[in-house]
Parts: sequence; structure tokens; C-alpha cells
Amino acid sequence: MISDTSVVTSEDEKLQTFYRNYLEQVFRLQPVCATALGDHRYDALLDDISAGARECWTNLIEGTLNELPGEIDYTGLSRDGQIDFEILRNNLISKLWVEKNLRPFETDPRTYGFYINDSVYLLLTKSTQPKEINVANAIARMAEIPRIISEATRSLRNPIKQVLETAIRQNAGAIRFYEREIFDYVGEGSRSDELQAAAAGVITELRSYHMFLEGLMLKIASNPWRLGRKKFQAKFELETGVAITAAENCAEAEKELVRVHDTLFNLCRELWPVYFPEQPLPLENSANRCDVIGKVTKAVSQDHGAGEDVLPTIKAAVDSIIGFICNKAFLPLPMPDRCSIIEMPEFKRGEAIAYFDGAPPLDPLAASFYAISPPPEEWPHELKQSFLEEYNNHMLKILTIHEAYPGHYVQFEYANKEPSLIRRIISCGSYIEGWAVYAETAMLDAGYGDGDLRLRLMQMKFYLRAVANAILDYKMHCTEMSDEEAFVFLVRDAFQSESEARLKIARAKQSSVQLSTYFVGRRAHCGLRQAMERELGDKFQLSRYHEAVLSIGAVPPKYMKELVRKRLCYASDNGEA
Repeated sequence: MISDTSVVTSEDEKLQTFYRNYLEQVFRLQPVCATALGDHRYDALLDDISAGARECWTNLIEGTLNELPGEIDYTGLSRDGQIDFEILRNNLISKLWVEKNLRPFETDPRTYGFYINDSVYLLLTKSTQPKEINVANAIARMAEIPRIISEATRSLRNPIKQVLETAIRQNAGAIRFYEREIFDYVGEGSRSDELQAAAAGVITELRSYHMFLEGLMLKIASNPWRLGRKKFQAKFELETGVAITAAENCAEAEKELVRVHDTLFNLCRELWPVYFPEQPLPLENSANRCDVIGKVTKAVSQDHGAGEDVLPTIKAAVDSIIGFICNKAFLPLPMPDRCSIIEMPEFKRGEAIAYFDGAPPLDPLAASFYAISPPPEEWPHELKQSFLEEYNNHMLKILTIHEAYPGHYVQFEYANKEPSLIRRIISCGSYIEGWAVYAETAMLDAGYGDGDLRLRLMQMKFYLRAVANAILDYKMHCTEMSDEEAFVFLVRDAFQSESEARLKIARAKQSSVQLSTYFVGRRAHCGLRQAMERELGDKFQLSRYHEAVLSIGAVPPKYMKELVRKRLCYASDNGEA
């Protein structure tokens, strides 16, 4: 096992106490935030989200940020403590930036779904409290949902149309959640009459709210979704924790696009005679290279099931992936395994095909979910077919590596054991997504799939998404890239299916910077591994390295090297196996 080499000072302990006191104030003001993080003392309450209350939230953040350097002596902290200090300071600055520049309660109706849907869903799925208590708290919260909806109708005044359209679909999913899904989560008994009455009241309110969203809000929705270069760069700097600009990251991604195309072509050239034995490989030129890649990936993508087969296929892949990780000593897996593979709830659909939802850091024994959305029933046959080809049997294995083993699920389980409360709760997206993308390549490099070129082809195609994500994210928010230009880029240069491309364009309009975290984070993880392999030489051990990377928490990449190096070199110097 990797040892914790940090020396904790009294100032370190003071910093953790300072943060704990700040969290206590946050939880009293924002009970759903407490629930989401695993503190269940306020589970029967819903936040006051009025304009006055939100101003109190902002004042608390500003006051904490101003107090931090006066309350904590930075020079008296250990190096680990100094990193925690910087992570907390950056987090507070980021929260203020979002409120000032994005104003989500005014422009993003999805914000209210956190209180309408997640506040209840979290109680029934992500809490280790007794079932009866969770149901009672859910009923109490449901009684407060009309107040949330009333505030939404008061505060929403400048919605972004593309975001509003997703919010409308998610609200329809919320209605179905309260009509039937909530009873599936609860099961028989458990105050069923009260629950049905409470749900009926919520449904009535949500239907009225749906008319509001589809009516007045859709008429006035005109807020531009592009963030612009200045705001995008500021957000990129705050969220990614790397020492390059957003423009530089996009330029690096464009270079990587060329390299990945070369790799894809070489793989397709080897697979060509398998799928087209009667046809000679076309002469190599730019047009023919794209044609070869397109034809071979299309052929490999035919290995898929029906829509209802997606979930069973993923579950079947899990055992082989876990077995490989254990047999090859890729890294120590968390035990017991608490990851459940589920169909994505309808009120969470509309932005991504899959997601991982980990156990909360303050209730780490709760369930974790790897959720995937099957193709929507209302899609025409051609679009469903496109979806199934994109998420073929080989691609679903890569997706599972990314989302669960050894990707997000394993990483989150390690993070929940982090001694520092600051690092356990404040995580960096570029570390998280970067680890998952790194894991895809690292698993195949270690031998998973026994050299199956089809699997490697899908892995490279999946990695191409990370590269394309960074380019799309930057160009859609910082240039005048149109939907059609984006679609052509994703289909032609990233070899994505029509359905995947349409979903990705919608996602790019509804988020900013997040799509860049996959590429920038993967570069950081790959660069770190190369550096540690060079430094340690024969002493480098893959399992120990991975354990060291995951043991530091999901820190901004700029801190990764010094933290991992300290752990690895300490273990090496002390002869740890």
C-alpha cells in the first residue's frame, strides 16, 4: 500500500476546522447540498432559494474568501496543507465567478431540477439512512416543491433556449418520476398512502410548471449560449487547474487530431482484409484515408444488439474487466464493490448518454451508479440504429472502463478515503475525466482484450471524442462555429454517428469548459506517467503508480506530479513492495 507521507501541522488542522465550519454554514442554508454530499441532518428540509437567500449564500462565500488568509497562516501549513488552502481559495473564487457571470437561477431552468427531482431522488437512492426515515424526509421535501416552482417562475427571466429545451424534456421526465418511478424506488409499504398523496400534489404543480416553460419561457428565450473568449478563458483557468490557456489547449487538440487519424488509419488498414477480403485497399491519399476509416469503423460497429440489450451487454462486460484488473495487478480495486449499473432516470437525460454518480463523500458506504440511457423510444428507426452502431459491443466495453472500472467508480472510491476534507469534497474535473480517458488506453496497453484490433479501434475512436470535445468546446464558445460546421466536423473528422454528433452539439451549447476537461486531463495523466517511468526506471510498478495517483484525491493537474512523486519516491526509498 502507498503510505501517506504528509506531516500534518497544527495550521493544517486549523485549516480543516475552518473549512468544516464553512460547510456547516453552507449546509444550514442549503440542505440539498448537505444531502448531496452525504450529510443527512437536514434531509427533511428544502432550501430557501429566494433572491434574498441566494444573496446570503454569496455573502457567505465572499466572507469566507476574505477571512481565509487572515485565519490561516499559509507559511505555517505543510506543503499538502498549502495545496488544500489553494484548492479551497480557488473553489470559492469559482463559485463567485459562476454566480456573477452565468447567473444560473435566472438563465438556466435546469438549476431548479436539483430541488424538484434530485432532492428526493438522492434520499431514496444515495442514503444509508433507514428506508422509513428516507421516505418520511422525501414526503416532507415534496411538500416544499411548490415553493421551489413558484420561485422558478419569479426568477427565470432570461433563459437560454437550448438549455430551456433540455429542461422541458427533463421536467417531463420528472412528471413520470413522480407518477411511477418513485414507487419503484420505495417499494411496497413505507407510508404509501402519504407518498401517493404527496406525489399527486407535485405532479399537479409540475404540469403547471411545464406549461410555463413551454409557454412564456419559450417565447422569451433569447439569451445567447456562447460564452465568448474572455469568459471562456477565465472559466477554463478556474476549472481545469492547468498551466496553459484555452486557446493553447485547442491548438494541442488539433495537433493530436492528426496523430489519432494516423493511428486509426493504420488500424483500419490491418482490419480491411477481414471485412473487405475481395476489395483491394484503396491507394493512400487524404480522401481515401477517411473513406477507409469510415468503412472499417462502420463494419466493426455492426456488432451490436437491440436497444434493450445495452444494459445487459454492459453488465456482461464488467466481470471480464474486473477479472483482468485483478489478474494483471493493474491496481487494487475497492472492496466491497458498491457500483450499480442502471438505466438513466428520465429526468437526468438530454445531455450525455452515460454518467457515473458516486457515493457522496460524507456517506461513502452509500450506493454508486453507472447510468446509461438507451435510445429514446420516440426516435425514428434510423436514429436508433445510428445510436446502436455508435455504442456497439466493443464501444460499450470502452465506455465501461471509462465510467466504472478502473475509471470513475474506482477513482471516486479512492477519493472518498482521502483524509483531507477539502480534497474529499472539492474535486477537479480535469483530473477526474483525465483519469478515465487515460484508463481506456492504459487498460488496452496492459493487455485487456488480448490485442483485439476491433477493441483498439473503438478505444481510439472513443479517445478521438476527447480530442474533438476540446476543439468543439472552444470553437463553439469562442468563435462563430455554426451547428452545421460542428456537425460536419464531428461526423467527418471525429467519425461520430449522426445521433452522437447531434447530442454532442446540444451538450456543447448547454455547458462550457467541461468538454475540454477530457483532453487536457488525459494529457496531464499521460505526461505524469511518462515522467515517473523515466524517473523510477526499473523501480516503476504499474499497480503502485496507479494507487499513488488515486491516493492524492482529485486535485488540479498542476499539483499531481509533486504529490505522486512524493508518495512513489517515499515508497521506493523505504523498499515498500
